[in-house]
Amino acid sequence: MTTQALAQVLASGLLMGLIYALIAVGLSLIFGLMDVVNFAHGEFLMIAMYATFGLVLATQLDPVVLMPLVAALLFALGGASYLGVVRFAMRAKANQGMVQIFATFGLAILLQGVAQYLFTPDYRNVQNTWLGGRTLEVGGVFLPWPQIFGAVVSLAAFGGLHLLMSRTDFGRALEATREDQGAVALVGIDRNRVFALGWGLGAALVGLAGAVLAVFYYIHPQVGASFALIAYVTVALGGFGSVAGALVAGVIVGLVEAFTAVILPPALKSVGVYALYLAVVFVRPQGLFGRL
Repeated sequence: MTTQALAQVLASGLLMGLIYALIAVGLSLIFGLMDVVNFAHGEFLMIAMYATFGLVLATQLDPVVLMPLVAALLFALGGASYLGVVRFAMRAKANQGMVQIFATFGLAILLQGVAQYLFTPDYRNVQNTWLGGRTLEVGGVFLPWPQIFGAVVSLAAFGGLHLLMSRTDFGRALEATREDQGAVALVGIDRNRVFALGWGLGAALVGLAGAVLAVFYYIHPQVGASFALIAYVTVALGGFGSVAGALVAGVIVGLVEAFTAVILPPALKSVGVYALYLAVVFVRPQGLFGRL
């Protein structure tokens, strides 16, 4: 492999890795807050992509401009999902973990079924965007502008999330609830309100990722499934509940996927990712930054 080809693989893997991290961080945030794995996470991403597509048709604005609105819509969806589904699953008297799993899995099936009914299984894409089809050449390395933009959005989102968690009362309430759900009620923090806002925040982050992906990826009712698998691997690799772990693991997953596509046929590019995950499970089951 030439130096230029190596640089191309590294750059491609890094850009996609940052996008994977953005997809996964909301999942990690919700797990760290509540010890609940959201099996509808991929469907949230799918809804964000359809929302971007629909808003582009309705307003004739570019996805870059519509991204905050998509994030706001997903924030509402995330909060409503907690208040309408997860909150009741958490009240189960027995097998609470299994009830929560089946509740979010059922929500995923519902959202996918509704999308298939409303939009049909046809593939759709957002056309004539500012960034679509454009590339930046740096020293013979070609960088697609949609992925560059996605990587910048990802870094900005992680930076904003860090500031939110460390500098605001809401962020401190989130951290306190993550540490001890029972004790926060004693100091006047409404746990259900924090959970609802946490679900909204996690969904808003995947909403940003969905708006980014809609620029260069086909949209269909099953699109969330493949990205959800990558998100689960990323979260498990970085450590469940670790925001920093999601960022580092996302980059690792992107790089491993890019190098695997060079060694093996592109259709098998995920093999390297899952092999790495299995290795980490055996060596460090809590993930790179997680705690058992």
